[in-house]
Amino acid sequence: MALSPDPREFLKLSTTNVSDALDRLGIKGAPLGIRPLWPGCPKLAGRAVTMRLVAEGRDSPVNGTLRAIMSGAPGDVLVIDHGGRADVNSGGGIAMFTARERGLAGAVIDGVSRDVDECREMGFPVYARGVIQTSIRGRCAFGGMGIEVGLAGVRVRPGDLVVGDENGVVVVPGEAAPEVLRAARACAEAEERVKAWIREGVDPVEAHERVRYDRMTAREG
Repeated sequence: MALSPDPREFLKLSTTNVSDALDRLGIKGAPLGIRPLWPGCPKLAGRAVTMRLVAEGRDSPVNGTLRAIMSGAPGDVLVIDHGGRADVNSGGGIAMFTARERGLAGAVIDGVSRDVDECREMGFPVYARGVIQTSIRGRCAFGGMGIEVGLAGVRVRPGDLVVGDENGVVVVPGEAAPEVLRAARACAEAEERVKAWIREGVDPVEAHERVRYDRMTAREG
């Protein structure tokens, strides 16, 4: 089995390149509607440390979130599954500050967040469905950590790779990371060749046909 690549290798690529690679390999890994929360939000790439928030329960969402953050390692990405809920904060300034202090690479939330100004000021990337001002306290419960969760219908397991930039977020299954990285690099290189040929005066249609652009994301095999 190929060694898993350093997640930072994915920072050299666009999420569009990675999404094309996932298409090519027949992997569902492009959740919709989860975007960076401010212009210029840093890119992120890291292994997922997962948690879930639920509507009701006995476990404090604040304490549970902090436990999940502390279970992560430097360079990991906190993934919060709140089922896309838009009326309750899923991760605010203190949680994100704690994650940054722990060395996490960022947070990706299937829900909404608050304290965006604080996250921007400390340079901690947060990707979510939107922004809200109200507190998480008393409005939901902690539903577990270190488990398989979802981001807009895409499954995320602990250790899967999560990559985000201004185009959105992609999820790369850990066992497929070497293949996905290889395919993503090939897609990026093909597009650079097309642009170079067009710059040289090659007919754009011919330039695309040279790399079989229309078939670039076709399933392999």
